[in-house]
Amino acid sequence: MKEVNAVIGGEGNGGIIVPDFHYGRDALIGIGLFLSHLAIQDKTIKSLRQSYPDYFISKNKIELENGFDVKSIFEKIKKKYKNQPVNTDDGLKIEFDTDWVHLRTSNTEPIIRIYAESDYETKANNIASRLMQDIKELM
Repeated sequence: MKEVNAVIGGEGNGGIIVPDFHYGRDALIGIGLFLSHLAIQDKTIKSLRQSYPDYFISKNKIELENGFDVKSIFEKIKKKYKNQPVNTDDGLKIEFDTDWVHLRTSNTEPIIRIYAESDYETKANNIASRLMQDIKELM
């Protein structure tokens, strides 16, 4: 966030970071921003939610043995999906039209997290399952 001078950052668990206040995660700042947005837009929560498209996320993980070479696996996955847009800023994110999957190692556990997002829950689950199968085959 400091490198790109970001004005806000966040994680899927609700942790929001607003550098103007501090560089720590802060759920209360997220609540304040949300309530401020509702007040400025003069909308109910329901009408605000209806203004956004439906997306579903599939959250999964694969446990790793100590010393496992995740970089090698990610490189092989990247080659397999070389015709898709790929981002390696934080793990490995692969885009499929309007869907995506993000693979990243945990900083606190010996696991790979697999997050997939799509406009249908079954598609998100299928994308995650496909990548999990790819990883398991390469292990």
